[in-house]
Amino acid sequence: MRSKALQTILVAGLIAGTLDISAAFLFSALRATNPHSPIWVLQSVASGLLGADSFKGGWASAALGAACHYLIALTAAAVFYAASRKLPFLVQHAVVSGLLYGIVVYSVMNFVVLPLSAFPFKLSYPPAVLLRSSLIIMVCVGLPIALVVRRASR
Repeated sequence: MRSKALQTILVAGLIAGTLDISAAFLFSALRATNPHSPIWVLQSVASGLLGADSFKGGWASAALGAACHYLIALTAAAVFYAASRKLPFLVQHAVVSGLLYGIVVYSVMNFVVLPLSAFPFKLSYPPAVLLRSSLIIMVCVGLPIALVVRRASR
C-alpha cells in the first residue's frame, strides 16, 4: 500500500512538474520584450533560495532550480494525495477538485512562499498575468495531480 502511494505521488508530481516548467519555458521564451532562456527560468526558481546570486551560478543554480521545482511539485502531489485519503470527493470529482487545487497551489506559492523567500523580483499581479498564471497552474499542476490520484485510487 505504501509503495503504491509513493508511486502515485511520484508520477503525479513528475507529470505536474514537467507540464508546469514546460509552460514556464514556453511563455518565457515567447515574451515580446526580453525573452528568457530555460536556464534563466530555472535560475529564477533557485533565486527563491539564493536571491539574485542565483543568476551568477550557471548550470549549478539552474540544476538547483530544477530540483526545487520538482520538490515543490512532488510536495503538491503528496498533499493532494493525503487529502484525498480523508476527503473522497477529491477523487470522485477529480476535474473540479484538481482545478480548484491549482488555485490553492498558485495562491500558496505566490502569496506565502514567494514573499517569504529570497526571490529578488518585485511581485506584481496585473489581471492578465494573474489569469494566465493561475490557469497554467490549474491545468498543468492541479488537474494532472488530481487525475493521477483518481486513477490510482480505483
